[in-house]
Amino acid sequence: MNRFARRCFCYLLCLELILCLVAFSLPSRSAYYQKASPPTTTEIRGVWLTNVASGVFFVPWGINRALNQLSALNFNTIYPVVWNRGYTFYKSAVAKNATGSDAQPLLKFMHGGQDVLAKLIKLAKPQGLSIIPWFEYGFMTPSNSELARRYPDWLTIGQEGINSIKETPPEEINNNFVGKIAWLNPLHPQVQEFIKGLIVEVVSNYDVNGIQLDDHFGMPVQFGYDPLTIQLYQQEHNGKRPPKNFFDSEWMRWRANKITDFMAVIYQAVKTVKPYVKISLSPNSQAFAYKYYLQNWEDWIKKGLVDELILQVYRDDKKSFINELAQPSVEFARSQIPVGVGISTGTLSDPVEIAQIIEQVEVVRDRKFPGISFFYWESLWGYISPESPQQRRRAFLEMFYTKAARPQPPKKS
Repeated sequence: MNRFARRCFCYLLCLELILCLVAFSLPSRSAYYQKASPPTTTEIRGVWLTNVASGVFFVPWGINRALNQLSALNFNTIYPVVWNRGYTFYKSAVAKNATGSDAQPLLKFMHGGQDVLAKLIKLAKPQGLSIIPWFEYGFMTPSNSELARRYPDWLTIGQEGINSIKETPPEEINNNFVGKIAWLNPLHPQVQEFIKGLIVEVVSNYDVNGIQLDDHFGMPVQFGYDPLTIQLYQQEHNGKRPPKNFFDSEWMRWRANKITDFMAVIYQAVKTVKPYVKISLSPNSQAFAYKYYLQNWEDWIKKGLVDELILQVYRDDKKSFINELAQPSVEFARSQIPVGVGISTGTLSDPVEIAQIIEQVEVVRDRKFPGISFFYWESLWGYISPESPQQRRRAFLEMFYTKAARPQPPKKS
């Protein structure tokens, strides 16, 4: 390791440690106010564990502390990242074969080579916490990742050869913007085998309750102009090339249907290995997901390819928040499967006030949604929050006064 690499590694290590120390408060489990023998209820109470601006995975005691706190506060579901920035967060033979690395390097170093997903599951199960590994990056990968460098033909592109975008695109797509995030082509057979391999590997090798895909399991609407996709389109359109207008309705529908077909492959592959494992999806609103990411999740639900939906509703305005919950696509989804609501608790540096979190939980419960998940762990009760960590944890305990079981899919008539 050269001097520059050593400096970078030390910088990243220090950064992760600082983030973790800032985000955690360290009372013992006995410090929580426990009420006597509350009755069991039914509700998804989840939280996402990511590695973005988060130190929970990068100190030996971080995972243990997080799980103890969440269990004590009557959470019941963890969505831990297992695929992010071109790396897995578990020991992966599939990733090793494709990229030469079987896990995120800093993660391996901090845990002495121990399999972190196996560790998390071992700690979580005795505490009644369901583990649903989250493939956070979906088809995204950094443009300088080993995956992108080794397999440039796996990437889809826009017109004029543009092959990367902002991680969070603007409301209206600017096709001429070149950012840092490349996109694996969901229509490429080798990409499909790679992604399916990662998912099946987790389901096969670990005692998980499900796997989760999110809004990155699609294709940005401005992409699809790579040679493979063009050739495939021409084969099905008598030699005609795709329209230059990437919002063309037929061109959008064709690409979206191909992604739906791959979703069906994923569903079948998972259920073949373990039929009881849930396929969870955490998308944006149907209108946004389809228009900008060609992710037609309403159709996925119609085809029976999703067992649980956690809709991302990251809104500060109450009226806008309520409006998202009342969309016809959401009402349809609720008639088929459990639909929880993803609520933002902010970022580590800009957490949401606890009053807004409480209000949104009340809105969700008033409308009889069967659960909530919070994005993300570090901002639940960090030291930079408007309230103290103790105040915020007390508020969560009041919201989750009783223990709760996860809901089962409704019986279809």
